Amino acid sequence: MKTTTLVLSTAVLLSSTALAGAETLRWARAGDALTLDPHAQNEGPTSALAHQMMEPLIMRDMTGAIVPALATEWGPSEANPNVWEFTLREGVTFHDGAAFDSEDAVFSFNRAMSPDSDYKELLASVKAVRATGPYTIEIETNGPNPIMANNLTNIFMMDKAWSEANNAVKVQDVEGGEDTFSAKNTNGTGPYKLVSRETDVKTVLTINENYWGKDEFPMEVTEIIYTPIQNAATRVAALLSGEVDFIQDVPVQDLQRVGSAEGLDVRTAPQNRVIFFGLNMGDADLANDSVEGANPLADVRVRKAMSMAINRDAIKQVVMRGQSAPAGMISPPFVNGWNEAMDSSSKTDVEGAKALMAEAGYGDGFSIQLDCPNDRYINDEAICQAAVGMLGQIGVTVNLDAKPKAQHFPLISNLETDFYMLGWGVPTYDSEYIFNFLVHGRSDKYGSWNGTRFNNEELNAKIVALASMTDLPKRDQTINEIWQVVQDEALYIPIHHQVLNWGMKSNVDTIVAPDDAAKFKYFKFK
Repeated sequence: MKTTTLVLSTAVLLSSTALAGAETLRWARAGDALTLDPHAQNEGPTSALAHQMMEPLIMRDMTGAIVPALATEWGPSEANPNVWEFTLREGVTFHDGAAFDSEDAVFSFNRAMSPDSDYKELLASVKAVRATGPYTIEIETNGPNPIMANNLTNIFMMDKAWSEANNAVKVQDVEGGEDTFSAKNTNGTGPYKLVSRETDVKTVLTINENYWGKDEFPMEVTEIIYTPIQNAATRVAALLSGEVDFIQDVPVQDLQRVGSAEGLDVRTAPQNRVIFFGLNMGDADLANDSVEGANPLADVRVRKAMSMAINRDAIKQVVMRGQSAPAGMISPPFVNGWNEAMDSSSKTDVEGAKALMAEAGYGDGFSIQLDCPNDRYINDEAICQAAVGMLGQIGVTVNLDAKPKAQHFPLISNLETDFYMLGWGVPTYDSEYIFNFLVHGRSDKYGSWNGTRFNNEELNAKIVALASMTDLPKRDQTINEIWQVVQDEALYIPIHHQVLNWGMKSNVDTIVAPDDAAKFKYFKFK
């Protein structure tokens, strides 16, 4: 059966009053988008900026519901269960006036499946994408894929001719330090067009007067000025002084100050994201530790001891000022496969952790470097600093190296870190996404964010099989079995689930999106 969803859900939710007039929205957050290439970096702020200018076939609205974007109808083929059919929206143009059609869609999917794409895991089950007409395409998968639509909400469509004319057919290799035309320029179908971009300084967008959805969405924001402000105090000061209208990351220590300020609101909601530490358990020896000729993280007892040393409740109360939910697994509660028992399994036990360290032969401890971002997650560096003290109690001396996300993330992608912080949101709302990126061994299609070096062929096969399991109870059972291995092996040290705190002028009318992606076409002004 075909799926057709009206594009009215969030627009109606945010009210249907008349336009309040053209307005500029000055937007700030801690870090900038890493690139404008829509397939190069699967990273929250990067895709959030992209969503203003570019569009997927299917998207999530501000409530998290799946709604049409450049496709109006989709569903599994009645003739072939391995095929999904999509009807594309007609009359859509790119920002340069070129028409969007099936050729662009096929090109974009093939580009998103290429080796340098950071979205290839979402399309790992895809065998072929083909046009069946000017405004129809098919996606054929290796076996029936019951959640294909969930995988497409951040796969952005590009203009094939524009890409070819500007040497942008190949995805930018961010980790390799490559700079390309597509990293600084866009030609999307989205509600806003790029006016100017100065990386890490300012990006200016203006309304797309020819946007296909101009009569279906409020579209009251007519200009966006996006300014990354890494320093928390400076960011809050900019909001309090009126220099910016909206910040996505009010520091927890400033929530009351911002919320009580006249003309400002703080709006809060749980985020579909978990924060954790990754551990290099696979290499024979580590580059950044004090143990010669061995890898202490290869011993599951050490990994479990390090997790037991972390006091998540203290981090919640002291570092996060109550604005987090301690985690025991690297899945947010929003996600299919999340398990309450697993998520409440992380217990602080310093004496037990010391005993495990001694049992593993590391009673005297060791030193290791922790790599941490300082402009990506809420209080990221402060969390790492707290962990340093906690791990010190069991003899693990941690040397903290905190740096901007643009330098931090390549350490994970290039396997140049042994102990690192990472946060993971799940746009598909399904555990398969987590497994494809973080648990499956590294390959040409899987594991691009798996810095643990863990590689279990039996588990890999189970992960791949999820994509074509149409028996959903059996699929859920397999997901649980995979999670059990992840938990038993202690591949990661879960810390907490994030809470979103958006700060804005009181006249800005929006709800907080669980994926932290503000889509400004939905915003209104009171």
